[in-house]
Amino acid sequence: MAKIIALANQKGGVGKTTTAINLAASLAVAERRCLVVDCDPQGNATTGLGLEKEPGGLYSLIFDSESSHCVMETALPGLSIIPSSPEMIGAEVELVERSNREGLLKEALISFRTHYDYIFLDCPPSLGFLTINALVAAQTVILPLQCEYYALEGLSELLKTIRAVKGGLNPVLRLEGILLTMFDIRNNLSRQVAQEVREHFKEQVFDTVIPRNVRLSEAPSHGKPVLLYDIRSKGAQSYLALAREIIEREKKQ
Repeated sequence: MAKIIALANQKGGVGKTTTAINLAASLAVAERRCLVVDCDPQGNATTGLGLEKEPGGLYSLIFDSESSHCVMETALPGLSIIPSSPEMIGAEVELVERSNREGLLKEALISFRTHYDYIFLDCPPSLGFLTINALVAAQTVILPLQCEYYALEGLSELLKTIRAVKGGLNPVLRLEGILLTMFDIRNNLSRQVAQEVREHFKEQVFDTVIPRNVRLSEAPSHGKPVLLYDIRSKGAQSYLALAREIIEREKKQ
C-alpha cells in the first residue's frame, strides 16, 4: 500500500517540484515504485519529467473519474506521473462548486495505492483547494524550505493549515519533515537560516540538506531527474541521500 506524501509550501521557488521529481527518482532507483501527481496548474513536474501538458491527466482523474489513461511512464523505470494539463488552470474555481470538494483527490487516488510504494503530490504555491485536496489525500507532508532571507515567512500559516486539516478532514496527517533546500555553505545567511530552523524544529528537520547546484537547476530543462542528467553532481547525490534517510526512517517505524 503506497505511502502518500504531499510536497507543500505556499511560497514559490522553494524546491517543491525539484524535490518531488528527484526524491521520487531516487526512490525508484532504490527499487521503490513511485508515482508523482502534478497538482500544480503550472505543470513543472510534468515538463521536468519530459512530458507535455496535454488534455486529460489529473484533471480527468479528479473531475471525470477517468483513470485508465491518466498515468504516464517516464524515462526512469519504476517512476510514473499523473501529469498536469491546461484545464487545471480553472480547477480551483470548479472545485468550489463540487460537493466533497476537499476530498476529491483522495477518492481519485484510492485505486492507485496498491500499485505503488510512494505517491508524491506536488502542490501549487498556494493554500487553495488543490493544496487542501493534497493535504486531505496525504499521510505525511514534506515542507521544502530555502536557506534564504524570509525563509520562515509564511511557515506558521502553512503549519496552521496542516493542523486544521489534521484536526478535521484528515486525522492521520503528520509532518514527514522540513527539508532545507538551496543551501550554500559559502554563504553566512544560508548557514544562519539552517541553524535557526534546526534549533526551532529540531528532529523534524531532515539531516539531508539540498545544496544550490547548477546541474540540479539545469536538469528540468532537459526533462530529466538530475540523477539521469548528472548522477555525480552534488544535487543528485543529495537526493539519493534523502531517499536513503526516508527508507531508514521507514524501517524504524
